Amino acid sequence: MVRAMNGTAQVLAEEAEAGLDRSPLYLRIRDVLADAIASGRLPKGALLLEGPVAGLFASTRTPVRQAFALLEEAGAIRRFDGRGFLVGQGRSGPKRVALTAEMLGLGEEAPALRKAPGWEAIYESLEREMVHLSVFGRHRINEVELARARGVGRQVARDALTRLEALGIVEKDERMRWTLVPLDEQRMRDLHDIRVSLEPLALVRAAPFLPPAERRAMTERLEEALAVYPDLSVEAMDDLETDLHITCLGYCPNRELLIALRRARFMLNVSKHIIGVSHRMPADEPFIAEHLAVFRALDVDDSARAAETLRHHIAVSLPKVIGRVAELREAHRPDMPAYAVPATR
Repeated sequence: MVRAMNGTAQVLAEEAEAGLDRSPLYLRIRDVLADAIASGRLPKGALLLEGPVAGLFASTRTPVRQAFALLEEAGAIRRFDGRGFLVGQGRSGPKRVALTAEMLGLGEEAPALRKAPGWEAIYESLEREMVHLSVFGRHRINEVELARARGVGRQVARDALTRLEALGIVEKDERMRWTLVPLDEQRMRDLHDIRVSLEPLALVRAAPFLPPAERRAMTERLEEALAVYPDLSVEAMDDLETDLHITCLGYCPNRELLIALRRARFMLNVSKHIIGVSHRMPADEPFIAEHLAVFRALDVDDSARAAETLRHHIAVSLPKVIGRVAELREAHRPDMPAYAVPATR
Protein backbone atom coordinates (compact mmCIF):
# COMPACT_ATOMS: atom_id res chain seq x y z
CA MET A 1 0.00 0.00 0.00
CA VAL A 2 1.35 3.46 -0.89
CA ARG A 3 1.33 5.85 2.06
CA ALA A 4 0.16 9.42 1.58
CA MET A 5 3.01 11.94 1.54
CA ASN A 6 3.22 14.66 4.16
CA GLY A 7 3.16 18.29 3.03
CA THR A 8 6.92 18.76 2.68
CA ALA A 9 7.40 15.50 0.81
CA GLN A 10 4.55 16.37 -1.53
CA VAL A 11 6.07 19.77 -2.32
CA LEU A 12 9.47 18.22 -3.01
CA ALA A 13 7.93 15.56 -5.22
CA GLU A 14 5.96 18.12 -7.22
CA GLU A 15 9.03 20.32 -7.59
CA ALA A 16 11.00 17.34 -8.88
CA GLU A 17 8.27 16.57 -11.39
CA ALA A 18 7.79 20.19 -12.57
CA GLY A 19 8.42 20.94 -16.24
CA LEU A 20 9.32 18.64 -19.09
CA ASP A 21 12.18 16.88 -17.31
CA ARG A 22 13.76 16.64 -13.88
CA SER A 23 16.75 18.88 -14.49
CA PRO A 24 16.79 22.16 -12.52
CA LEU A 25 14.63 24.89 -13.99
CA TYR A 26 17.56 27.28 -14.42
CA LEU A 27 19.38 24.74 -16.62
CA ARG A 28 16.32 24.31 -18.81
CA ILE A 29 15.95 28.08 -19.11
CA ARG A 30 19.63 28.33 -20.03
CA ASP A 31 19.24 25.69 -22.72
CA VAL A 32 16.19 27.36 -24.25
CA LEU A 33 17.91 30.76 -24.32
CA ALA A 34 21.12 29.26 -25.71
CA ASP A 35 19.18 27.57 -28.53
CA ALA A 36 17.34 30.81 -29.33
CA ILE A 37 20.67 32.67 -29.49
CA ALA A 38 22.38 30.00 -31.61
CA SER A 39 19.46 29.88 -34.06
CA GLY A 40 19.34 33.66 -34.42
CA ARG A 41 15.82 33.98 -33.04
CA LEU A 42 17.39 36.16 -30.36
CA PRO A 43 19.46 38.64 -32.42
CA LYS A 44 22.89 39.92 -31.44
CA GLY A 45 22.60 42.91 -29.13
CA ALA A 46 19.10 42.00 -27.90
CA LEU A 47 18.52 43.21 -24.35
CA LEU A 48 17.65 40.50 -21.82
CA LEU A 49 16.11 41.48 -18.48
CA GLU A 50 15.25 39.10 -15.64
CA GLY A 51 11.62 40.18 -15.24
CA PRO A 52 10.40 39.81 -18.84
CA VAL A 53 12.26 36.52 -19.31
CA ALA A 54 10.86 35.15 -16.04
CA GLY A 55 7.38 36.09 -17.25
CA LEU A 56 7.79 34.08 -20.44
CA PHE A 57 8.88 31.02 -18.45
CA ALA A 58 6.22 31.49 -15.73
CA SER A 59 9.04 31.39 -13.17
CA THR A 60 10.53 33.58 -10.50
CA ARG A 61 13.58 35.68 -11.31
CA THR A 62 16.00 33.45 -9.38
CA PRO A 63 16.33 30.63 -11.97
CA VAL A 64 16.53 33.24 -14.75
CA ARG A 65 19.37 34.96 -12.88
CA GLN A 66 21.18 31.62 -12.57
CA ALA A 67 20.68 30.93 -16.29
CA PHE A 68 22.05 34.37 -17.20
CA ALA A 69 25.17 33.72 -15.10
CA LEU A 70 25.87 30.47 -16.95
CA LEU A 71 25.25 32.06 -20.35
CA GLU A 72 27.59 34.92 -19.48
CA GLU A 73 30.26 32.46 -18.41
CA ALA A 74 29.87 30.68 -21.76
CA GLY A 75 30.19 33.97 -23.65
CA ALA A 76 26.68 33.84 -25.08
CA ILE A 77 25.62 37.08 -23.41
CA ARG A 78 27.52 40.02 -21.92
CA ARG A 79 27.12 42.83 -19.46
CA PHE A 80 27.08 46.45 -20.56
CA ASP A 81 26.77 49.90 -19.02
CA GLY A 82 23.14 49.43 -18.17
CA ARG A 83 20.68 47.01 -16.59
CA GLY A 84 20.47 43.47 -17.93
CA PHE A 85 22.54 41.57 -20.50
CA LEU A 86 23.10 41.82 -24.23
CA VAL A 87 23.12 38.84 -26.58
CA GLY A 88 26.52 38.06 -28.09
CA GLN A 89 29.84 39.87 -27.83
CA GLY A 90 31.02 43.23 -29.18
CA ARG A 91 30.63 46.88 -28.28
CA SER A 92 27.32 47.80 -29.85
CA GLY A 93 24.57 49.22 -27.67
CA PRO A 94 21.40 47.45 -26.63
CA LYS A 95 18.83 46.45 -29.21
CA ARG A 96 15.45 46.69 -27.52
CA VAL A 97 13.56 43.75 -28.90
CA ALA A 98 10.11 42.81 -27.64
CA LEU A 99 10.64 39.24 -26.44
CA THR A 100 7.94 36.74 -27.31
CA ALA A 101 7.36 33.09 -26.51
CA GLU A 102 7.81 32.25 -30.19
CA MET A 103 11.30 33.82 -30.23
CA LEU A 104 12.29 31.37 -27.50
CA GLY A 105 10.55 28.41 -29.10
CA LEU A 106 7.81 28.49 -26.48
CA GLY A 107 4.81 28.75 -28.82
CA GLU A 108 1.94 26.29 -28.96
CA GLU A 109 4.17 23.65 -30.46
CA ALA A 110 6.64 24.04 -27.58
CA PRO A 111 4.75 25.09 -24.43
CA ALA A 112 6.40 26.89 -21.50
CA LEU A 113 8.72 24.85 -19.32
CA ARG A 114 6.56 25.22 -16.27
CA LYS A 115 2.93 26.17 -16.27
CA ALA A 116 2.30 28.44 -13.30
CA PRO A 117 0.01 26.57 -10.87
CA GLY A 118 -3.11 28.29 -9.57
CA TRP A 119 -1.87 28.64 -6.00
CA GLU A 120 0.91 31.01 -7.07
CA ALA A 121 -1.64 33.74 -7.81
CA ILE A 122 -2.66 33.97 -4.14
CA TYR A 123 0.47 32.74 -2.40
CA GLU A 124 2.56 35.89 -1.83
CA SER A 125 -0.22 37.96 -0.27
CA LEU A 126 -1.42 34.93 1.73
CA GLU A 127 2.07 34.30 3.09
CA ARG A 128 2.37 37.93 4.19
CA GLU A 129 -1.03 37.79 5.88
CA MET A 130 -0.15 34.54 7.65
CA VAL A 131 3.24 35.79 8.86
CA HIS A 132 1.67 38.93 10.33
CA LEU A 133 -1.13 36.95 11.94
CA SER A 134 1.29 34.39 13.42
CA VAL A 135 2.81 37.16 15.56
CA PHE A 136 -0.49 37.25 17.48
CA GLY A 137 -0.71 33.59 18.39
CA ARG A 138 -2.16 30.32 17.15
CA HIS A 139 -5.12 30.43 14.76
CA ARG A 140 -7.25 27.80 13.09
CA ILE A 141 -7.52 28.16 9.31
CA ASN A 142 -10.70 27.19 7.48
CA GLU A 143 -9.78 25.94 4.01
CA VAL A 144 -13.27 26.48 2.58
CA GLU A 145 -13.46 30.06 3.88
CA LEU A 146 -9.97 30.77 2.55
CA ALA A 147 -10.99 29.61 -0.93
CA ARG A 148 -14.13 31.76 -0.77
CA ALA A 149 -12.23 34.83 0.47
CA ARG A 150 -9.65 34.58 -2.32
CA GLY A 151 -12.13 33.66 -5.05
CA VAL A 152 -10.43 30.37 -5.89
CA GLY A 153 -11.29 26.70 -5.79
CA ARG A 154 -10.71 24.67 -2.65
CA GLN A 155 -7.87 22.71 -4.28
CA VAL A 156 -5.99 25.94 -5.03
CA ALA A 157 -6.41 27.04 -1.41
CA ARG A 158 -5.20 23.63 -0.20
CA ASP A 159 -2.16 23.77 -2.50
CA ALA A 160 -1.22 27.20 -1.11
CA LEU A 161 -1.57 25.93 2.46
CA THR A 162 0.59 22.93 1.59
CA ARG A 163 3.39 25.29 0.53
CA LEU A 164 3.00 27.21 3.78
CA GLU A 165 3.16 23.91 5.64
CA ALA A 166 6.50 23.09 3.99
CA LEU A 167 7.92 26.29 5.49
CA GLY A 168 6.42 25.59 8.91
CA ILE A 169 4.05 28.55 8.74
CA VAL A 170 0.99 26.30 9.12
CA GLU A 171 0.54 22.73 10.28
CA LYS A 172 -2.24 20.20 10.78
CA ASP A 173 -3.43 19.40 14.28
CA GLU A 174 -4.38 15.99 15.62
CA ARG A 175 -7.80 16.33 13.94
CA MET A 176 -6.17 17.22 10.59
CA ARG A 177 -7.33 20.84 10.78
CA TRP A 178 -5.09 23.56 9.40
CA THR A 179 -3.55 25.69 12.15
CA LEU A 180 -1.31 28.73 11.95
CA VAL A 181 1.85 28.18 14.02
CA PRO A 182 2.43 31.05 16.46
CA LEU A 183 5.62 33.06 16.04
CA ASP A 184 6.91 33.62 19.56
CA GLU A 185 10.43 34.36 20.74
CA GLN A 186 11.23 30.74 21.58
CA ARG A 187 10.32 29.59 18.09
CA MET A 188 12.48 32.30 16.55
CA ARG A 189 15.40 31.18 18.71
CA ASP A 190 14.84 27.54 17.75
CA LEU A 191 14.80 28.34 14.03
CA HIS A 192 17.93 30.47 14.38
CA ASP A 193 19.71 27.57 16.09
CA ILE A 194 19.08 25.52 12.96
CA ARG A 195 20.35 28.26 10.66
CA VAL A 196 23.46 29.00 12.72
CA SER A 197 24.38 25.31 12.74
CA LEU A 198 23.51 24.28 9.19
CA GLU A 199 23.83 27.28 6.83
CA PRO A 200 27.62 27.65 7.29
CA LEU A 201 28.06 23.93 6.61
CA ALA A 202 25.87 24.17 3.50
CA LEU A 203 27.95 27.14 2.30
CA VAL A 204 31.21 25.20 2.60
CA ARG A 205 29.69 22.33 0.62
CA ALA A 206 28.22 24.71 -1.99
CA ALA A 207 31.32 26.86 -2.55
CA PRO A 208 33.08 24.56 -5.08
CA PHE A 209 29.95 24.38 -7.23
CA LEU A 210 28.98 28.06 -7.26
CA PRO A 211 29.66 29.41 -10.80
CA PRO A 212 32.19 32.30 -10.61
CA ALA A 213 30.06 34.43 -12.94
CA GLU A 214 27.03 34.03 -10.70
CA ARG A 215 29.08 34.77 -7.60
CA ARG A 216 30.40 37.96 -9.21
CA ALA A 217 26.88 39.00 -10.21
CA MET A 218 25.67 38.53 -6.62
CA THR A 219 28.59 40.62 -5.34
CA GLU A 220 27.85 43.40 -7.82
CA ARG A 221 24.18 43.50 -6.80
CA LEU A 222 25.22 43.90 -3.17
CA GLU A 223 27.67 46.70 -4.03
CA GLU A 224 25.03 48.55 -6.04
CA ALA A 225 22.46 48.13 -3.26
CA LEU A 226 24.86 49.37 -0.59
CA ALA A 227 25.54 52.49 -2.66
CA VAL A 228 21.87 53.49 -2.88
CA TYR A 229 20.44 52.25 0.44
CA PRO A 230 17.74 52.97 1.67
CA ASP A 231 16.44 53.70 -1.82
CA LEU A 232 15.60 50.02 -2.36
CA SER A 233 12.31 48.19 -2.80
CA VAL A 234 11.18 45.36 -0.55
CA GLU A 235 11.54 43.08 -3.58
CA ALA A 236 15.15 44.15 -4.11
CA MET A 237 15.98 43.48 -0.46
CA ASP A 238 14.35 40.07 -0.69
CA ASP A 239 16.36 39.30 -3.83
CA LEU A 240 19.59 40.04 -1.96
CA GLU A 241 18.58 37.72 0.87
CA THR A 242 17.66 35.06 -1.68
CA ASP A 243 21.04 35.33 -3.41
CA LEU A 244 22.99 34.21 -0.35
CA HIS A 245 20.63 32.17 1.78
CA ILE A 246 18.78 30.28 -0.95
CA THR A 247 20.45 30.49 -4.38
CA CYS A 248 24.03 30.26 -3.15
CA LEU A 249 23.32 27.54 -0.58
CA GLY A 250 21.25 25.75 -3.22
CA TYR A 251 24.50 24.61 -4.87
CA CYS A 252 25.18 22.40 -1.84
CA PRO A 253 25.15 18.81 -3.15
CA ASN A 254 23.78 17.47 0.15
CA ARG A 255 20.04 17.57 -0.57
CA GLU A 256 19.14 16.26 2.90
CA LEU A 257 20.92 19.24 4.43
CA LEU A 258 18.91 21.62 2.25
CA ILE A 259 15.66 19.90 3.19
CA ALA A 260 16.55 20.31 6.87
CA LEU A 261 17.08 24.03 6.25
CA ARG A 262 13.78 24.50 4.45
CA ARG A 263 11.66 25.17 7.55
CA ALA A 264 14.26 27.49 9.07
CA ARG A 265 13.99 29.60 5.90
CA PHE A 266 10.79 30.93 7.47
CA MET A 267 12.92 33.50 9.33
CA LEU A 268 13.82 35.15 6.01
CA ASN A 269 10.11 35.47 5.27
CA VAL A 270 9.54 37.20 8.61
CA SER A 271 12.02 39.94 7.74
CA LYS A 272 10.69 40.22 4.19
CA HIS A 273 7.13 40.79 5.32
CA ILE A 274 7.99 43.20 8.13
CA ILE A 275 10.83 45.40 6.84
CA GLY A 276 9.43 47.99 4.47
CA VAL A 277 5.86 46.73 4.93
CA SER A 278 4.86 47.03 8.59
CA HIS A 279 8.09 48.87 9.41
CA ARG A 280 10.13 51.51 7.66
CA MET A 281 13.50 50.60 6.22
CA PRO A 282 16.06 50.78 9.06
CA ALA A 283 18.22 53.92 9.05
CA ASP A 284 21.29 51.67 8.92
CA GLU A 285 21.21 48.94 6.28
CA PRO A 286 20.42 45.63 8.01
CA PHE A 287 22.58 43.02 6.26
CA ILE A 288 24.11 44.12 2.93
CA ALA A 289 27.64 44.75 4.23
CA GLU A 290 27.57 41.45 6.11
CA HIS A 291 26.57 39.59 2.93
CA LEU A 292 29.37 41.35 1.06
CA ALA A 293 31.89 40.10 3.63
CA VAL A 294 30.74 36.52 2.95
CA PHE A 295 31.19 36.94 -0.80
CA ARG A 296 34.57 38.64 -0.38
CA ALA A 297 35.78 35.49 1.40
CA LEU A 298 34.33 33.28 -1.34
CA ASP A 299 36.10 35.44 -3.96
CA VAL A 300 39.48 34.34 -2.54
CA ASP A 301 38.40 30.71 -2.09
CA ASP A 302 38.38 31.00 1.70
CA SER A 303 35.24 28.99 2.37
CA ALA A 304 36.12 28.57 6.06
CA ARG A 305 36.18 32.34 6.59
CA ALA A 306 33.01 32.70 4.50
CA ALA A 307 31.27 30.13 6.70
CA GLU A 308 32.36 31.82 9.91
CA THR A 309 31.28 35.23 8.56
CA LEU A 310 27.89 33.76 7.65
CA ARG A 311 27.55 32.19 11.10
CA HIS A 312 28.23 35.56 12.73
CA HIS A 313 25.78 37.31 10.38
CA ILE A 314 22.97 34.90 11.31
CA ALA A 315 23.76 35.11 15.02
CA VAL A 316 23.66 38.92 15.19
CA SER A 317 20.46 39.06 13.15
CA LEU A 318 18.40 37.29 15.83
CA PRO A 319 17.97 40.26 18.22
CA LYS A 320 17.01 42.47 15.26
CA VAL A 321 14.24 40.11 14.15
CA ILE A 322 12.98 39.56 17.70
CA GLY A 323 12.86 43.32 18.19
CA ARG A 324 10.93 43.96 14.98
CA VAL A 325 8.39 41.25 15.80
CA ALA A 326 7.93 42.65 19.30
CA GLU A 327 7.36 46.14 17.89
CA LEU A 328 4.82 44.77 15.42
CA ARG A 329 2.98 42.98 18.21
CA GLU A 330 2.82 46.13 20.33
CA ALA A 331 2.01 48.68 17.62
CA HIS A 332 -0.45 46.80 15.41
CA ARG A 333 -3.59 44.78 15.75
CA PRO A 334 -4.26 42.24 13.03
CA ASP A 335 -7.17 42.49 10.65
CA MET A 336 -8.76 39.13 11.32
CA PRO A 337 -9.50 37.42 7.98
CA ALA A 338 -12.77 35.55 7.63
CA TYR A 339 -10.95 32.22 7.28
CA ALA A 340 -9.04 32.45 10.63
CA VAL A 341 -10.14 32.18 14.25
CA PRO A 342 -7.94 32.23 17.39
CA ALA A 343 -7.23 28.74 18.66
CA THR A 344 -5.86 27.19 21.83
CA ARG A 345 -4.20 23.84 22.18
